[in-house]
This record gives sequence, structure tokens and C-alpha cells, in this order.
Amino acid sequence: MNRCLQFIQQSCLFAILLLGSAPTLADILVEKQRFEIASFDTFNGQKIKQLAVGWESYGTLNSDKSNVILITHYFTGNSHAAGKYAKDDPAPGYWDALIGPGKAIDTNQFFVISVDTLANLGVYDPHVITTGPASINPDTQKPYGLSFPVVTIRDFVNVQKAVLESLGIEKLHAVIGPSMGSMQAIDWAAAYPEWVPRMISVIGTAQSDAWTTALLEQWAMPIKLDANWNQGNYYQSEPPTAGLIGALMMITQDALSPAFFNQQGAGEMQFQPLEPGPLMDINQNHSIINWLSSRAAARAKNMDANHLLYLVRACQLFIAGHQSTLDQGLSKLKAKVLLLPSSHDMLLMPYQSYEAQSALNKLHKENELILLDGPLGHLEGVLGISQQAKRIREFLAQ
Repeated sequence: MNRCLQFIQQSCLFAILLLGSAPTLADILVEKQRFEIASFDTFNGQKIKQLAVGWESYGTLNSDKSNVILITHYFTGNSHAAGKYAKDDPAPGYWDALIGPGKAIDTNQFFVISVDTLANLGVYDPHVITTGPASINPDTQKPYGLSFPVVTIRDFVNVQKAVLESLGIEKLHAVIGPSMGSMQAIDWAAAYPEWVPRMISVIGTAQSDAWTTALLEQWAMPIKLDANWNQGNYYQSEPPTAGLIGALMMITQDALSPAFFNQQGAGEMQFQPLEPGPLMDINQNHSIINWLSSRAAARAKNMDANHLLYLVRACQLFIAGHQSTLDQGLSKLKAKVLLLPSSHDMLLMPYQSYEAQSALNKLHKENELILLDGPLGHLEGVLGISQQAKRIREFLAQ
């Protein structure tokens, strides 16, 4: 059995043991909804016409619309946070262990909503609705390519706010997100403090520092070095698939840990430095490289290379509050804050959550930090989130 699947199953088992035998949201079918706006003004002063994004929800909105929890998704994710679209779907949404009837984010109590980002990476996924470089520019009737405006985390937040306002929602009970979703969550609390009384940042950061900005650029480089990329003008020709696969390989490794890779290699692959193939032929790869490449290739089928570049840039530009300093950006924040970094995270490393906590403490903002522990590195915040389900439930009740 694939080790990754084993980790997923163990995480689900842990959630059942912790939360009891509550009904699973995976038994409930969810439907993607569509939101459209004729014109959207970006943070950098440009316009996007005929903007569309998808969203989905779980639970029931109460009469005064005060029970709303917004889930903001991670870099390669989308708004499918829980449940299934069809009974025979192979897996539910990524936080199904956390969201549902009787679970930590209890849909018997809360109306939980999530929104696809602009320039969502999975633009060719039939369950994703997004506007980005691959979309048709209504002014030219051709794909935008690199003429699409640079978008920021604040733009993702402002689109989400527009979706909420279209439903008559004027305040959140909480906003919660992992990884790139943590950036959106803390920017929500900084930009719209009257909306956000509680915020949970999972495997997150309050700003993209020099190290993170350079690391993210490495994800962009394989695409830019692929001759098929052609400065983003590939929609009528062969796409830069090799570059996209290379980028996804790097993202996957950065999101996991050495312990995971070494355990994976020692399993069915029986990884050895002196494997016969790469020893005798420079064109052959080690088993762990083939494993990583095959998974990246499978994921790339629903993704777009330009969209990845735009998401990289949005993350590189990030600072909570979108002011010149973090202190300025966080100064108006009113939310209670829960920070949940992963102890073995090699992507958004724990020091970044500690730095966010230090900034919050300096400003006398109420906060708490708890380390997630486990072998999955950055992905502990997705697959291992159940280990802090009890604390999340308690935090939402405060």
C-alpha cells in the first residue's frame, strides 16, 4: 500500500477516535456554485472584467447570518474543503476530517463556505471556476496570458468578501486557512477587522520574507525555462508541460519532509543510491524520482503553468495588511488568533509563525501558538490537522 495513503488513513482514524462516531460529511453531496462580477478592481489598480469564481458551502446559514466560517484554501487546492461531489468520488475534500456534522468545525452549528481563488492552479478541473491567465479576455476574445493583471492575496480576500456580501453576509464567526490559505486568513483579519473576531492560521506566515520569496521563485523557474512556455503565449500551441511537472515535483518535495521521503523510498521502491538504472544510464532516474515525477504528471493534467506563476507572485508579494511594514499591517487587527505551524515544515517553517506571534505580541494582540507534530512536514496542516481538532473546536467556541 502507498505510504501516503496510509498516512491519510491514519489521519482519518485519528479524527474518528478524537471526535467520536459523528456522521461524515463525505456521505453528503456538495455542489459547486458560481459567482460573477462585471468588473473587479485589483489591489494594484487594474481591472478584471467578467470575473467568475466557484464556491461551495456546508451547513445552514442561520437567520441573522452570524454563523459563517470562511475556509481559505492552499496553493494547489480549491474550495473543495469537505464532502463529495458524487458518491463514487475517490476521496472527500481536503479537510473533511475537520468539517462536518459533529466535527471540530461543526456544520450542525456553522455555515462553512470556501471560494476558489483567482488564477486557481486547477483551472482545467471541471469542479473549479476561476478567472486567470487561461481565461478569455473579453476585450480581445483571446486568452489573457501574461496580460492578466498581477493579483495579490488581498485580491483573493476581496473576491471572497464580494461573494459573502452577495449572500447578505456582513460578518464572519471565523476565518481559517492552511498555507496560502493562512495568508488569506490573516489578511482578512488585518484588512477587515470588524468582520473577523477569530482567525486560525495553519502552516502559515504573516509575510513572505527573503528566504520564502527566493524559494517560491524556484517553483517558477522550470516553467520559464521550458521553451514551450514562450513568454506565456502557448494557448494555441504545445503547453510547457515539462516545466509544469518540474515545478510540481519541487512543490511536492518542499511540502513533505525527509522522513516521509526516506520512508517512502524504503518501502515498495526499496530505494538505493546504487540503483542499476541510473548507474548504467544517465537518462534513467532513481526510483524515488520516478515516483515523484509520476505524481506530478498526474496532477499537471488539470493545471495551467501561467496560473502557477501568478500564484507564486501573489505569495511573494504577501505581507499581512498589505502595508509597508508588518506592524502597520497588523495594527488594526481585532481577532483572537490561533497559530498552528508544523514542527517539521520545510516550506513555511515554524520560525515564520513565531515571528508572526512576536509581531502580534508587540501589538498586544491576543494569540496562541501550538505546534503540529508528525512526519508529513508542511502537509501536516492538511492531512494531520485532526491532531488539533479539539483545540480548534474550543477556539471557535470562545
